[in-house]
Amino acid sequence: MRFSTLRSGSLPKETLALARALIGCVVVHRTTDGVTAGRIVETEAYPPGDPAAHHFRGFTRRNASLFLAPHRAYVYHIYGTSFCFNLSSEDDGVGGGVLVRALEPLEGLELMRERRRVDAIADLCRGPGRLCQALEIDRALDGVQLFGQSPLRLAKPNRETGPIGVSRRIGITQAAHRLLRYYERGNRFVSGPRSLSPA
Repeated sequence: MRFSTLRSGSLPKETLALARALIGCVVVHRTTDGVTAGRIVETEAYPPGDPAAHHFRGFTRRNASLFLAPHRAYVYHIYGTSFCFNLSSEDDGVGGGVLVRALEPLEGLELMRERRRVDAIADLCRGPGRLCQALEIDRALDGVQLFGQSPLRLAKPNRETGPIGVSRRIGITQAAHRLLRYYERGNRFVSGPRSLSPA
């Protein structure tokens, strides 16, 4: 399957606009084992000043990638077992990010199944930890540019994107009421409670 690489200037840098614009874009990761790819169907925005965000208390060595120029990878370890994949947003030096929460698997399904040790396609990339495991995204990719010849890159949508729904974010306590989660309505690969993702 061929995917057309996105250019950096084709995506907005403002956090909320980026979180919405990423729905339908494709994440492609080329490794020595092969290529895996999935279509983004769910994101969460973490804009400047957001108390739920990793960048809220300022720049640290761990969250440095959130303060880079927009559209860099920010990969962090969670619960000691999983990784989460984000994109930096806003201007260089300003903390902001978008969490990629779920993908619709497109390429390398057998490799994803091997990595995830599950067979059901719906369980391969439904959730931030699962998609990182399926695509083998880890801290080694933190800070990489997601365009051009990068092994982890963003590609153009492979089909028209459906209507986009909005809800509160999942699994946080700070600012949990804010409507900063975006998802493609009716897509079965979206994560979280069905009550938060009406079609």
